[in-house]
Amino acid sequence: MFFSIPNGTLTVCRDAAGIAGNIFALGLFISPIPTFKRIIRNQSTENFSGLPYIYALLNCLICTWYGTPLVSHDNVPVMTVNSIGAVFQITYIVTFIVYADKEKKMRMLGMLLTVFGLLAIIVAGSLQIADRATRWIFVGFLSCASLISMFASPLFIINLVIRTRSVEFMPFYLSLSTFLMSTSFLLYGIFNFDAFIYVPNGIGTILGILQLALYFRYQKKSMEESSEPLMVSQA
Repeated sequence: MFFSIPNGTLTVCRDAAGIAGNIFALGLFISPIPTFKRIIRNQSTENFSGLPYIYALLNCLICTWYGTPLVSHDNVPVMTVNSIGAVFQITYIVTFIVYADKEKKMRMLGMLLTVFGLLAIIVAGSLQIADRATRWIFVGFLSCASLISMFASPLFIINLVIRTRSVEFMPFYLSLSTFLMSTSFLLYGIFNFDAFIYVPNGIGTILGILQLALYFRYQKKSMEESSEPLMVSQA
């Protein structure tokens, strides 16, 4: 459908969407800060779970590898946004480990090492694939599956909102950031003709719209202040 659009215009649109996606992603990356302020203030991780940050780190690392020139062509915005995201997640995980009790500390350290081990296997394994197109497809499917799983993770929150008719645990700006980031990378993937990017982000856009629709429907029935951001935990 873009055959009639000049290549230069497509490039500008793609780059603009990629930059916008990087900017909007910051809203997601900083959303756990209130949780960690509480953890640091109370010197305890309480009942919070570290799993969301472990999984987010794995997703960021896989997608960073997908965005590198060794795997895909001209996907720098994907590499930058996920590398920044990985730094945020590592910071959260280290903070969690510092203030966790001994059992949680050892479990989180084990999972962190597992994440880096999996990344090493994926990187080393994909580099063994000599054919560039085959390598792109292999890593692309992994990153696509990881992104779809990540975007599907708020489904338990959506279910909670519908059951309680309250958006207490679904902050507006987090839902808005999810929608804007997903939409930006949906457009980026379309302009770059990359199904491994526009398919998962298309799903993320739909879920983002659903979250915003639920927010506006149930916001009047919510408590005046939200207790914690979306990524706090299911533990």
